[in-house]
Order: sequence, then structure tokens, then C-alpha cells
Amino acid sequence: MTSSYIFLTPPGSTSAAVNETRTIRDGFTLLGFLFPWLWLLAHRLWLPAAAAFLLQGLGGALMEEPGLGLAGAAIMLGVNVLVGLEGQNLRIRTLAAKGWNEDALIAADTIGIAEQVYFSDREATANSDDAVTPDWDNKTRPNRPPGHATSLGLFGFDGGR
Repeated sequence: MTSSYIFLTPPGSTSAAVNETRTIRDGFTLLGFLFPWLWLLAHRLWLPAAAAFLLQGLGGALMEEPGLGLAGAAIMLGVNVLVGLEGQNLRIRTLAAKGWNEDALIAADTIGIAEQVYFSDREATANSDDAVTPDWDNKTRPNRPPGHATSLGLFGFDGGR
């Protein structure tokens, strides 16, 4: 089954070394679902781990009260599902806030294949001497007045206001 892997490079890094690059699978994490606050602690997400611990404690206390057991179970299940689904995204956003750069997103069956694709691309770029700089100049579209382009949004964007 194909997954997406996000490659993060350290702050201020111009080249991606194997030992400095972090690879994070973007998707559901089973351990984060089963043990949310422990998983968050293992990934050094201190504040979310404390929040998950407190919410699960609150859910456990509510489950002991008569008539509030369902609400307590819902809180505990909600924390588990939230960390399971969004835990990896939280890791990526925390690293990005610390200055790490999202360098690539690669879809592959395994993390090994994703790393092979990522680092083979880096080696090819580093070894090529005839790197051509793309022409980024804005070119006008022939046979079309500006502002009448097809777009996915509500309004077309022609570069002006």
C-alpha cells in the first residue's frame, strides 16, 4: 500500500545528508492511537503529551461517575483517534516551527524505497555540472485576454488586482 513520506532537512542546511534528514510517514499511526500520550512523549511533543494525559485522566474520572461513563469514554476515544490521525502532522508542524524545511514529499510503498528515490535525486542533482536554470520570466499568453484563464478556484488569477 502506497504511503506518503515527507523529508525534512535541518535549519540552514543547503544539502541533504543522510544522517541529518528526517523522514516522516504522513498517515495514521497505530501506536499513537493505542498509547497517545506515551507516543507523544517518545516524539518529544511535551505540551501535547501533557494535554493528552490530562484529557485521558479526565475521561477516566468521568467514566467512574454514574451516568457520565459514556462521556468519559468518548473523551478518551477522541484523544486516541486525534493522536492516531494527526500525530504525524503534529510532528511535522513542530519541526517546521523549529526551522526545519519540508524538502520533498514522495509516495512509495516502503520507507526504504522513498529514501532511495529521495537520495538518488539528490546525488543526481549534486553531480550534474550542466544544471540549467529555468526561465521564470512571466510570459503573456497569446490569443487570450488576461483574466479569462481557466482556474480551479472561483476567480482566475492573471497576476494583477
